[in-house]
Amino acid sequence: MLCMGFLVFAQDRNTRYIAVQKTPLKEAAGFLSKDIGNLSLGDTVTLIRDNGKWSQVKSGNLTGFVPSADLSTRRVLASSSSNVTASEVALAGKGFSPAMEMEYRRNGLDFSAVDSMEKINISTDELVKFVNDGRLAKGE
Repeated sequence: MLCMGFLVFAQDRNTRYIAVQKTPLKEAAGFLSKDIGNLSLGDTVTLIRDNGKWSQVKSGNLTGFVPSADLSTRRVLASSSSNVTASEVALAGKGFSPAMEMEYRRNGLDFSAVDSMEKINISTDELVKFVNDGRLAKGE
């Protein structure tokens, strides 16, 4: 019985949740690495190892890497009966609340440009081509 209790504790200690609206599961640690899957807000993953900026995780039958900042030890979900968007829940999970946004707005900051930029989707292949064509360094 003691062994079973330890196994349950060890499993819970390695459980993480996706804390952003969506994040790609990467083949290797690195922003330009090939996408092998997609994870969404609240998805449960098993942490295999944390290398600082990147964490290796298992989700279903896929094992890959996600930015460590996209993980949380607490599950963050929006209630289907609330008027809160998944994006707002993800921001709240990171410590950014509607009250904080309102304070920024009172100080003259406009988030509409940020909101429109967040809607732009660029594939990893397009980004790698841009980096290669521009002879840019392939840092993280």
